[in-house]
Amino acid sequence: MNYRSLGHSGIRLSAVGLGSWLTYGGAVDKSTARRCIERALEHGVNFIDTANVYDRGRAEEVVGRALSPYPRESYVLATKVYFPMGEGPNDRGLSRKHVFEQCHHSLRRLGVDYIDLYQCHRWDDETPLAETCGIMDDLCRQGKILYWGVSEWSAPQIREVVELCRANGWRPPSSNQPEYNALQRGIEREVLPTTRELGLGNVVWSPLAQGILTGKYRSLAGVPEGSRAAGPQGGFMRRYWRAEVLDAVGRLAPLAAKAGCSMSQLALGWCLRRSEVTSVIVGATSTRHVDDNVAAADRQIDPEVLEEMSRILEPVLAPTI
Repeated sequence: MNYRSLGHSGIRLSAVGLGSWLTYGGAVDKSTARRCIERALEHGVNFIDTANVYDRGRAEEVVGRALSPYPRESYVLATKVYFPMGEGPNDRGLSRKHVFEQCHHSLRRLGVDYIDLYQCHRWDDETPLAETCGIMDDLCRQGKILYWGVSEWSAPQIREVVELCRANGWRPPSSNQPEYNALQRGIEREVLPTTRELGLGNVVWSPLAQGILTGKYRSLAGVPEGSRAAGPQGGFMRRYWRAEVLDAVGRLAPLAAKAGCSMSQLALGWCLRRSEVTSVIVGATSTRHVDDNVAAADRQIDPEVLEEMSRILEPVLAPTI
């Protein structure tokens, strides 16, 4: 397993991490989720990502139970806070109250004494940034979290939070979690250069574009039974669900064959070609998926193959949201 530093911090994450969005705690039964997590750890994956809002805490519970037999120092556990977890006026956002309370709820559900990486799931327009930075620094000093990060923040927002923390002597964020894949490249313009300059590592989600880049979808009509596109979660794929996208992805198969890898490994390798990317977060509904995806961490792919992949997909890039 290849491990990479999280930006300028000292912690090292596996180049492929395992996530739990749309899978554990919901669509995937608990025993399968446990086997997937166990298999990932066997392969050397040490980065496990979840969030309090995933199935309203159930994903954290499933992940926590699966990790409970393992030494706490053997894995890097990440979760997030921001989205509503109740109906009350303070049950959402990045206020001191909500972050403090949700951190403790996450610790309880995960069954751990501390969270390695605690992430602000979105920017909060309604809470002063200094309030959010202050509680994150407090949680670090209390030993409840070791590092903190942001997710889907813009380049100006990332710069603002880092400069504010440095000016006040608070611990600045160490990571950013954006969407990034060969069909969604919006962060290349501003976010990646900004995180590189300021020392944040990127742990990217949806590196397989919701499964589109695996090549299993050949046409809009031929949806494999049991796939994400065939289920209620297919709506998350709508930005990619176009005939011209599927046709372009189909033209990547010869490149994967040339590189001696699967389509999934090609797509993950494309993301990992960037030094700003610490880890790609994959979802897995079977141990077979884990085996295939994790192999991308050590796969050496010719840069010319990755450049050709970029050129093939350039005309069908998804809109940035």
